Amino acid sequence: MVKSIAVIFGIVFIVIGILGFVPAIAPDGMLLNIFHVNAAHNVVHLATGIVALLCAMSGAGAARTFFQIFGIVYAIVAVLGFYNGDEPLLGFISSSRPNTWLHVVIAVVSLFLGFGTAKQTA
Repeated sequence: MVKSIAVIFGIVFIVIGILGFVPAIAPDGMLLNIFHVNAAHNVVHLATGIVALLCAMSGAGAARTFFQIFGIVYAIVAVLGFYNGDEPLLGFISSSRPNTWLHVVIAVVSLFLGFGTAKQTA
């Protein structure tokens, strides 16, 4: 199951990364008129999606490790988002309150998938 979810995460993040570069869908850097994005943010989404797909193809253990690391990283990003408010994260990755709350949800789901699901044995 965790491999399939990693594939879904990967595809969604790649699509979101691409859509962030489409002016009609992200006018004035506002993806769906809700989430602040910029080129750096879009590249992070693309890279995350690619890594998720690679981990899913490598097996359940790699997918679980992806979600563990990804969950921790996104939890840190969420904390930084609450701290920085609408200011760019690390000085160059766009952020906003809606982004931060989405990162909280992504972190919780990822941490559950990485640490809370039973390991499947063959």
